[in-house]
This record gives sequence, structure tokens and C-alpha cells, in this order.
Amino acid sequence: MPSILRSSLVLSLALAPLPALAHARSVPVVQPLPPAYDWPVIVMPDPIPPRPVAVLLPDYPSPVPFIKAEPPKLPETVRAMLAEAMASDKSDEMEAVAKFAMKTQPWFKDEIKAMQKQQKDRLAKEAADKQAAKEKRIRAAGILQLWTGEVDLGGYRNTGNTNNFGVTGSLKLVRTGIKWEHTITATANYQETDHEITTNKYLIGYQPRYTLHEGYFVYGRAQYEKDPISGYYNRYTASGGLGRRLIKNDRMTLSVEIGPALRQVDYVDDPNQTTWSVLTSTDFSWKVNDMMKVTETASAYVGTDNGTFTSLTALEASMTKKLKLKLSYSFEHETNPASDTLKTDTISALSLVYGF
Repeated sequence: MPSILRSSLVLSLALAPLPALAHARSVPVVQPLPPAYDWPVIVMPDPIPPRPVAVLLPDYPSPVPFIKAEPPKLPETVRAMLAEAMASDKSDEMEAVAKFAMKTQPWFKDEIKAMQKQQKDRLAKEAADKQAAKEKRIRAAGILQLWTGEVDLGGYRNTGNTNNFGVTGSLKLVRTGIKWEHTITATANYQETDHEITTNKYLIGYQPRYTLHEGYFVYGRAQYEKDPISGYYNRYTASGGLGRRLIKNDRMTLSVEIGPALRQVDYVDDPNQTTWSVLTSTDFSWKVNDMMKVTETASAYVGTDNGTFTSLTALEASMTKKLKLKLSYSFEHETNPASDTLKTDTISALSLVYGF
């Protein structure tokens, strides 16, 4: 702190030796000054500290203004990749791409999930609109409309030591409604060996299905068979029961059925017979890829006197949009066949299939 002293005291101290010095040098004595005023004298420290630096800033407004900025966005490369997966309309591709994107861009997980949900909602809406249009078309269609089907035809001819001629063919018609499904099937197999008929078998059947819920359905079946070589002129079958679709997707279908069956057989040599039996059947289809398909149709009639087990396995290869090449193997086994006949018959065939 600087000190404040009286000016008179300072001057007195400064002029005190002047008289003695004046006598010594014969200098006239200076008369003392009149009483002086008290002047404040400031004694500064040595060294003098530097003055503090002051920065003058303008007054800030209240409240402090905020700058509007957009939130961070998903990188355009990742967004383009997700958009490409969404455009394919394949949920599995979108799931895989979205999973990978969330691992590499975890900060944008919510935005990626939102895009994923957007695609699912769009696909669900498209499926609902498509189903609504399909139901409207079915309700407006007549009984002879909306049938789809396929015809296959195959044959062979051998000459030389053995003179063989054979032909095989089948027809399948399907009409699918909202709850009902109607299926009509017909098959024919004819063969001559050395001008003697060795195969002369025909079948025609009709089966309606009515869907209940969650894959369950009830069915009916009416079937007529003719096979004199196997020992019967006519065989009639009527059945009905419960079924379930175990698998149903774009690639694979599997359904099973079970119910009672009534069979009447007009034998060639044996007396006619009417029996009750239990019918079980399986219908399987697997689309391996866009070019190849595997099918299996099997049934079993289990009765007290006789049982019939059938199987038809086929491999189809697409040639054009409506034309396919079909390799099939048919197996039929009777536990108690007619007199002088074998228990098992098999037919291997290569045929062309035309779908419509």
C-alpha cells in the first residue's frame, strides 16, 4: 500500500541542514517558509507492479441463443444398401442386410429398425390388398372358372426279341377358393407285350377339402379304379375325415389325412366284397429351386381282410414356363390280392407335363 505523509514534515527534513551549510559558506540564511499546506504524498512501491490486463466484452443476451442444426443421419452408402434390399421384396434379404448394418452403424440402430418396419408394413399391406382382390375375384367367379391343372403323357415302344408298347397319362384339375379346394385326378396305364395286354389300369377320383382354422381341414374322397390284370373289374372307395397342413410355404407343402373308408370290389374270379377300412394319406411337395420340384403322394387303406398301400414319387424339371419333364415311380402293394395275382405292381415312367 502507498504511504501518505504530510508535506510540511517532508520539507522540514529536507531543509534542516541548510543553515549550517550557509554559515560555512557565508551564504545568507534562507528564511523558513511559512507553514505549508498539507499535501498528500504517495510513496509507490519499487518496482511498480504492472497493471492488470482487462478485456472488455459486450454484455451477453439472456437467454443464450441456440444454433439450429440437423441431427446426424445414416450414411448414404448404408441407406442405399438398405433401400436396394427393400426393393427386392424378400424379407430374408432385408433381415440379413439390416443385421449387418446395425453391427457396423450401431448409432443409427433406431433409424435402421424404422426402415425395416417400413418394409414389413408395406409388404403386409400389399399381401392384404392382394388377398382382398383374390377373394373378390373368387366370389365373382362361376363354378367352371378358376380351374388350374396339368396333363402329362408318356409312352414307349420296343421291337425285336420283345415287342412292347406302353402308354401312360394323367390329368389333375384343382380349384382353390376361399375355404374350399376341389381336386379331380385321372390316370391311365396301358401296356402290351407280344400283343398281349399286360397292364390295363385306370383311376379317377374327386376330393373336396374345407379349411377350418390353423391348417386343419375336413375332406371327402370318392374314387373309382379298374384293373382286370390285378384281379378286379371295379373298385369303389368313399372316405372322409380330418386333415392338417403341417408345412405350407413358398418352397414346401406337407399335408396328412386320416379317416374311415368304405370299399366295394368287383373281382374277376372271386366274389364281390364290401369292407370298411382306415384311410391315411400324405401329400408332399418340395420346390428345390426354380427349375426342379419333387413330389410324393402316398396312401394306405388298412382293413381286416386286405390292405392297399400306394406311393407315387415324381421328379419334375422345368423346360419352359408351362412345359416340364417328369420322371415318376409308382408303387402299389396289396396284402391279400385277388386269386392268381401278384401282391406288388410298379410302374416307372418318363413323360412330358403341360400346365395350364
